[in-house]
Amino acid sequence: MLSRVYRCGFQPFNQHLLPWVQCTTVSRSHCVQPSVIRHVRSWSNIPFITVPLSRTHGKSFAHRGELKHAKRIVVKLGSAVVTRGDECGLALGRLASIVEQVSVLQNQGREMMLVTSGAVAFGKQRLRHEILLSQSVRQALHSGQNQLKEMAIPVLEARACAAAGQSGLMALYEAMFTQYSICAAQILVTNLDFHDEQKRRNLNGTLHELLRMNIVPIVNTNDAVVPPAEPNSDLQGVISVKDNDSLAARLAVEMKTDLLIVLSDVEGLFDSPPGSDDAKLIDIFYPGDQQSVTFGTKSRVGMGGMEAKVKAALWALQGGTSVVIANGTHPKVSGHVITDIVEGKKVGTFFSEVKPAGPTVEQQGEMARSGGRMLATLEPEQRAEIIHHLADLLTDQRDEILLANKKDLEEAEGRLAAPLLKRLSLSTSKLNSLAIGLRQIAASSQDSVGRVLRRTRIAKNLELEQVTVPIGVLLVIFESRPDCLPQVAALAIASGNGLLLKGGKEAAHSNRILHLLTQEALSIHGVKEAVQLVNTREEVEDLCRLDKMIDLIIPRGSSQLVRDIQKAAKGIPVMGHSEGICHMYVDSEASVDKVTRLVRDSKCEYPAACNALETLLIHRDLLRTPLFDQIIDMLRVEQVKIHAGPKFASYLTFSPSEVKSLRTEYGDLELCIEVVDNVQDAIDHIHKYGSSHTDVIVTENENTAEFFLQHVDSACVFWNASTRFSDGYRFGLGAEVGISTSRIHARGPVGLEGLLTTKWLLRGKDHVVSDFSEHGSLKYLHENLPVPQRNTN
Repeated sequence: MLSRVYRCGFQPFNQHLLPWVQCTTVSRSHCVQPSVIRHVRSWSNIPFITVPLSRTHGKSFAHRGELKHAKRIVVKLGSAVVTRGDECGLALGRLASIVEQVSVLQNQGREMMLVTSGAVAFGKQRLRHEILLSQSVRQALHSGQNQLKEMAIPVLEARACAAAGQSGLMALYEAMFTQYSICAAQILVTNLDFHDEQKRRNLNGTLHELLRMNIVPIVNTNDAVVPPAEPNSDLQGVISVKDNDSLAARLAVEMKTDLLIVLSDVEGLFDSPPGSDDAKLIDIFYPGDQQSVTFGTKSRVGMGGMEAKVKAALWALQGGTSVVIANGTHPKVSGHVITDIVEGKKVGTFFSEVKPAGPTVEQQGEMARSGGRMLATLEPEQRAEIIHHLADLLTDQRDEILLANKKDLEEAEGRLAAPLLKRLSLSTSKLNSLAIGLRQIAASSQDSVGRVLRRTRIAKNLELEQVTVPIGVLLVIFESRPDCLPQVAALAIASGNGLLLKGGKEAAHSNRILHLLTQEALSIHGVKEAVQLVNTREEVEDLCRLDKMIDLIIPRGSSQLVRDIQKAAKGIPVMGHSEGICHMYVDSEASVDKVTRLVRDSKCEYPAACNALETLLIHRDLLRTPLFDQIIDMLRVEQVKIHAGPKFASYLTFSPSEVKSLRTEYGDLELCIEVVDNVQDAIDHIHKYGSSHTDVIVTENENTAEFFLQHVDSACVFWNASTRFSDGYRFGLGAEVGISTSRIHARGPVGLEGLLTTKWLLRGKDHVVSDFSEHGSLKYLHENLPVPQRNTN
């Protein structure tokens, strides 16, 4: 059977002669015409197109998010990517991962091309090995003993290294692509092939024919015969093929590719040499920015450096091809770096011709950090004045806010479910409530930042204080809740934190005007930049990677959003709850008058809220009693759909639909009812199926209630009160940034106190630790000192 991997070469072009292909197995002397190549498709089970992709080539993509539409892609592998770190062979695991990613994209219907380095480096390693082996054998024969003298390795000529390494490199690619039933073809070119019009057309025709047949071309400079680059050829508007970076750029433009991915051993472009203390990765690079970049040394192997890569990338960008330079050697990302880039994730440096109108999210993070530090230095009265001014603006600018919100509602009509539309909607009463809540926050912020929690006299004239300070920069991500923006902003201002806000696009108009009003309020004390609204196309997952800029992430939205953020935030703490599965246990000694009121309010007042009732636990003695009938009648009147738990269903001849899962947050007029034997059974059920959010007992027995309150391990546990009280405003916190079900730092509704941490202040007079040693002159006192009384007015 013929091999599915081919090596392609070129013959002098004429109009009747297409490129020839040399078979790599069976008989290497056979030349197969393109008509035979077309028959290859009957051997492969890979369809030509599996994902509809179409794009008119001409302009490069303006944003990373558009890269998912790239159909024709060139991947350039640097020598450092292909070879091992010890330069003693190829990086087999890394290459296998790259081949797998290229194969995945090829099978999606994309047209993939590889430009690979490594022949010279691989050949150099092979020749060194052969020379060492040869010298050791000769030396052993001449000396007649096993002890070998130190052997000198001659300088190896690059062309000879390329000749020795090319066959082995290609053989490896052939074997790897065959595992995915993908055909590959090798093409060796030199600079002269691009200067000769006939050879250019021949190359172009061969590549198009291979792509048409779903074959992956693997292109490399023919370093065994390559002549020196022609001087000044770049000045004529055509990049000279000096190395594989320039080859990849030239090939990308010639073939009108959508995307060029350049993989090297650095994360991308930095504003100073990588590894230096102040080096920062450049997310997006624009033409003209090269003046602000300092280039370091070139790669440990290979011919090109970062300067050559940037020059090639800019030339390709000018030709209409988007470019990303990224790290292909990092063990944590190399297994998905190519697919991540194509999916639009923030990987490496993206080259774009379109500069955004506003600052980048990195710049916004820096502004929030700087503005937050200035905010923390203001007097408490000044921070309170900002919040009061924001509260006034919410009522004074009511008409403009509601007009913007109306636009959001009109655009969301038919696209969002009814509960989400309700969350999106603003009203005069909501704005008035917001203003009242903000004024509560202003009142409580008078003694928040800098409050002394503990004072200790360590020794004479050596005193220690623990004081409250802001956490730093908060990232709050929220969906369909524009009223969340002023609440969170006020809490951040009161606590002296910088703030990054990422709202849902469904509330774009509302968020924009609310943010403008927030910045107007901040401006009265010159800290306008402390609160930033992220309007760029940043994906939430990309924002969660900014661990150098963000200290805490607070998600406000669906349980799926919270789970996604908790998964994406590798190095940043996340405060929040993934689900609000709230329970209410109706004890056998519950009051008839109280039960229906509490159940109705908890379930029906606002079913989309995270503190709405989702599971009603009924003591078994209440079944078939007037109290139970009243509960069912009330739920029927309120049009609540009932799902029966397994035990409840077993008591009924004709039961409602049995619940699919006892761990369900409905967020609508739906409720699960289950039967329990006693209070301990209810507690066990809550611990097994609950989300540690809010759980309630309804009973007139104080002992039973206290047992429930002490034993239920949730953030909020109530007795004879609606689950809907689990809220920062109702707790008197003014507002909340969210409800936390975690067990570290803050739990339950998180208000101002939850956005503070502490630091230690030690004031001494030339104190050193050695004075407190066994033979020192001082002794530790560790005396507790009185703490200044907190202002509660």
